[in-house]
Amino acid sequence: MATPTPATPWKRADTTWFKDCRWGMFVHYLADTASNLKPIDLTPDDWNRRIDAFDVEGLAAQLTEARVPYFVITLGQNSGFYLSPNATYDAIVGHNPSRCSRRDLIADLARALTPRGIRLLAYIPGAAPCNDAVAKARLEGAADERWSVLQRNWEAVCREWSLRWGKALSGWWVDGPYENKRYEHPDAPNYRSFSEALKAGNPDSLVAFNNGLRTPIYSITPYEDYTPGEIERDLPVAPGCLPDYSRLRNFERYLDGAQLHILTIMGEWWGKGPLRFPDEFTIAYTKYFNSKGGVISWDAPLQLNGHIDPAFFPQLKALGHALRP
Repeated sequence: MATPTPATPWKRADTTWFKDCRWGMFVHYLADTASNLKPIDLTPDDWNRRIDAFDVEGLAAQLTEARVPYFVITLGQNSGFYLSPNATYDAIVGHNPSRCSRRDLIADLARALTPRGIRLLAYIPGAAPCNDAVAKARLEGAADERWSVLQRNWEAVCREWSLRWGKALSGWWVDGPYENKRYEHPDAPNYRSFSEALKAGNPDSLVAFNNGLRTPIYSITPYEDYTPGEIERDLPVAPGCLPDYSRLRNFERYLDGAQLHILTIMGEWWGKGPLRFPDEFTIAYTKYFNSKGGVISWDAPLQLNGHIDPAFFPQLKALGHALRP
């Protein structure tokens, strides 16, 4: 029997541009609210009207004025409504009409942001939408211990998006792949095959798999390029303790081999106000984290028309001008 050919050695993407950005804006633009666990009363027509009314040029002008170097937006989350069409998803799930929008908002955002020098990244859940029973059942199929059917289906969905957007999309932040036993295997589906699907259209795009922890900050797998770094109430000055708990580890640019990054909230919750901190604090913490070689994504709310919440725009602008004078 022939010996299997070893897999091509994996190489993380170059994160130089990401580090040089120092910070960026992250938004939860969803059919419901972040982390909502109940089905919502919304029709595909309602969703399409909302997406069609999203003012891409108005948002791009605001991001330019605030000197935001990169922008991350949710494709969807628990509701099962997504802001871009996907034929693979529709073929698997079978909703008619589809809960994927007719308008490709990611493509339209890329066309508006790229000429302005603003990078675009996407948030995607790592699993089926928990509040859409039909989608969940059809994506998951007959579940084994590794949830192989779900992983293969979801990789196919993500691959379609990645191939369509190509280099217009600079990265991904993947929520939900918390259970390592589903992904840490030498054969696909695993973290590597998931990352390959996300990078199918742009091998240089950055990927992070959220580990579901607030602190300590660490990299969950060698197949991600930057730390997911989700934190909420705390703003750490070190990633955690050494194994013997004798002293704190120091932050450094590459944490467990991945670019140091955290994602936190500018308001009281994901996509919600009011502001938590004065401008001076937000600016100072961002500068501190940058001094360690890290990058911060600040989550702030959008209005339904796609414009930045007026209560948050002054702080975003102050931050942008302080870091990129």
